[in-house]
Amino acid sequence: MKKDVKEQLLTKKPIDLLFQLSVPAVIGMIVIGLYPLMDGIFAGNIIGQNAMTACGIAMPLTFFNSGVSTLLGVGSASVLSRAIGKGDQKTVDKIMGNLIFWVILFSAIITVGGILLAPHFLNMVGATGEIKAYGMRYLRVIFIGSIFVNFTQSANMVMRGEGLMKKAMMIMGLGALLNIILDPILMTIMGEYAIEGAAIATVTAQFVQAIVTLHYFLKKSKVVKIHKIKSDTEIKKEMFGVGSSAMLMQLLFMIQQTMLYKMAFKYGGDSNGILMAASLRMYAFSFIPLWGMSQGLQPVVGTNFGAKKYDRVRQAMKVFSIGGLILAVMFWLPSLLLSSQVLSLFGVEANIIAQGVGNFRLFYSVFSLYGIMVMSITFFQSIGNGKKAGIIVMLRQLFLFVPAMIFLPMIFGINAVWFTQPLIDFIMIVVGILMMIGELNKMGREKAVN
Repeated sequence: MKKDVKEQLLTKKPIDLLFQLSVPAVIGMIVIGLYPLMDGIFAGNIIGQNAMTACGIAMPLTFFNSGVSTLLGVGSASVLSRAIGKGDQKTVDKIMGNLIFWVILFSAIITVGGILLAPHFLNMVGATGEIKAYGMRYLRVIFIGSIFVNFTQSANMVMRGEGLMKKAMMIMGLGALLNIILDPILMTIMGEYAIEGAAIATVTAQFVQAIVTLHYFLKKSKVVKIHKIKSDTEIKKEMFGVGSSAMLMQLLFMIQQTMLYKMAFKYGGDSNGILMAASLRMYAFSFIPLWGMSQGLQPVVGTNFGAKKYDRVRQAMKVFSIGGLILAVMFWLPSLLLSSQVLSLFGVEANIIAQGVGNFRLFYSVFSLYGIMVMSITFFQSIGNGKKAGIIVMLRQLFLFVPAMIFLPMIFGINAVWFTQPLIDFIMIVVGILMMIGELNKMGREKAVN
């Protein structure tokens, strides 16, 4: 079976591989992306636009959980796939025990820290009044679920490291579906505690996912089982080494979103904060399928690069970049053509939409090119050049974005809050394409020499 997959990656047409590998991943990612999207829609329509905004503002703070689960999951999955390759069962047996030890430790810190820091974080973003009150109530419940979400997401990555993509997606899909069903029910039943209802729906879904995942590793898994729960020095070192760059990306997302909220409130008051919450929900949902497509690209580029089949690497990049472009346009066009309808989905009031629809379109202006940006980052990760992938990510989310977000609104006011991200992204897309072309040309020259 393993040989068969490798054979396909090295011989099948890139366009066929795109459909075979990326379509299931894209569909799976869309299901996972529905989770926060529906949260925002239900909160906006059942409780009101301030509650939708509070759930949105709370989002960056929950990236601490995403960061931890990515660190532990990506790191452990990397250790696992190499151990399986070497036939090192001793290491395989320690992976889940080590993972659970760190999940418990980090989750305890995040739960306590998150509940204590929530009011300070909301002050820092610029939330006041009802939005801040809702945000605090929502976050207090959400952080109680830290241990469930961290275990599920990190263990899910270990499953993918075993090659069980379908099973991993099914468990994530189950949680998303449960959350979508529970959201409106609990928000409606709980009356004045509806915002807690939204958070309880999320935590319940995470709890069920955690139980199903635990059952798999205890009873079903043939390869990876849970033995002694303790930290293992060797695994820990490798896990932190590999996982920290993946964690960095989550923390950069947190900084980026926090800045967007802070500047929207500072320069445009509550109405722009509300608009930003709706825009970022839609934006995050549109972005997720592109990462799904890149999951299909990674094994194609990695395997062919390893086999020195550079022509196929070039072909694959061409096919997947065009695929990414088409996929991004499928989300970009409706967002531009139906902007008012998209914003009203989140319960945003008509007067705020009328004033802000131009800003929403500005925010989305270069989204059609994001597919190419994601593919170029994935390309560098796949050929083992984490440094160049890191440069693109760091420049985009930190070194260019943060100073621009601080200084441009001082000159151009609230408009700059909306055009800074597309401007930086456009620059980074051009830089990424040039870096990628340079790398592909280098491969071409290497082939000519050989």
